[in-house]
Amino acid sequence: MKFIDEAKIELIAGNGGNGCISFRREKYIDKGGPDGGDGGDGGNIYLITNNNLNTLIDYRYKRLFKATNGENGKSKNRYGKNGKDIYITVPIGTKIINYLNKKTLFNMELNDQKIILVKGGKGGIGNTRFKSPTNRTPRYRTMGKKGESIIVKLELILLADVATLGKPNAGKSTLVSQISNAKTKIDNYPFTTLIPKLGMVKINQKNDFIIADIPGLIKNASKGVGLGIRFLKHIEKCKLILHIIDIANQNMKDIIKNIQMIEYEIKNYNNKIYKKPIWLIFNKIDYFKKNKINNRTKKIINFYKNNYKHYLISAKYNIGIKKLCSDISNFLKKTDNKIIRKQY
Repeated sequence: MKFIDEAKIELIAGNGGNGCISFRREKYIDKGGPDGGDGGDGGNIYLITNNNLNTLIDYRYKRLFKATNGENGKSKNRYGKNGKDIYITVPIGTKIINYLNKKTLFNMELNDQKIILVKGGKGGIGNTRFKSPTNRTPRYRTMGKKGESIIVKLELILLADVATLGKPNAGKSTLVSQISNAKTKIDNYPFTTLIPKLGMVKINQKNDFIIADIPGLIKNASKGVGLGIRFLKHIEKCKLILHIIDIANQNMKDIIKNIQMIEYEIKNYNNKIYKKPIWLIFNKIDYFKKNKINNRTKKIINFYKNNYKHYLISAKYNIGIKKLCSDISNFLKKTDNKIIRKQY
């Protein structure tokens, strides 16, 4: 299924039905008596989250949703039927934005969360309800109210506890596929990952977390170059960023330069994301002997002069992965608002 994380839709609630003017035509009843019924209410439009969805592709082509109108009231005190409600399902993490004024209306972050976005118009009142001792033959009714309408932008932000960032081919997808149930594409060329992927990492029966594989970032990504910048919004809700670094195919100078480049692009895009906890994950340590790896990483960390926590792993051969996942789980336990989501 194609990944679509933005859509624009128009929602029109149903109008209320009109009240009815009617009089009974029965023997022995003075002037028949009023018997006009009320009109039905117009249909509402609801949005409801479904944790089996992870894309807004359903709304790429179907962009108009219109609830049915309430029926007009009828004679013999018969009420008009209410209009039929419409339920629109969206993925967890969908942000509802008023398209005209750009104001955020709702953040849909819980499973089966339901909101009413536009309300149907109230039905009009029939002439029966205007009968009184001084007016036994009322000849007026009220008209149904018009239903609400709005144009909204749906913006999906994936809910993950942890996100991976890095340059293309750093090993992000390999790591995510090793530790989670995510089915990520892995190959030896840049931009293998074209869209974000979510996976569930199970530590034990009681502990798990959700990890997101974000497409690789390149220089000037914050200015729109490459693929990754488009998806950086998907790490707004995460608690931890894993910066995956290819330590095998680069010299130390390039590694430091690339760490700083990724850091700069994140900061330039959104300073709130930049302030999140970031761990440096040196990948592909299987290419060198242990002493050489330790010397390289030590020099990089000392030169970089940053307090980032760092790990040495080989995602391909599952080296250092267990310790990394355990530490991630322990870190998330200390946060108050870990993402809670039904398992995939």
